[in-house]
Amino acid sequence: MKKFNITVNGASYEVEVEEIKDGSVASAPKAPTAAPVAKPAAPKAAAKTEAKSGPVAGATKVESPMPGNIWKIQVKEGQEVKNGQVLIILEAMKMENEIVAPCDGTVAAIHVSEGASVNGGDALVSLK
Repeated sequence: MKKFNITVNGASYEVEVEEIKDGSVASAPKAPTAAPVAKPAAPKAAAKTEAKSGPVAGATKVESPMPGNIWKIQVKEGQEVKNGQVLIILEAMKMENEIVAPCDGTVAAIHVSEGASVNGGDALVSLK
């Protein structure tokens, strides 16, 4: 068994890995030895999107389903939209993903700008 410290999203984990060769264990497990535990890395500051306006009371918030970059904004504030109409094109994992209106309404606010990085769950557009 080998012990490793792995850091995922700023949290440090100690794991044990058993090496297998030709379908059998390569060596018998040795007595555990104390290994220094790495200090958790300081969390990186999340990339902030450029909010053009704050939350709109009573509006339907359209959120990013995944992290990515805003490639194209297809609507303007005040524009009427229909259920299923493309609002924003989000580039994620080298694919263009269409973010569509979940209902009929009017664009109350656009919370991002083209080229901005977003995380999953970030507000993109508010519809009234």
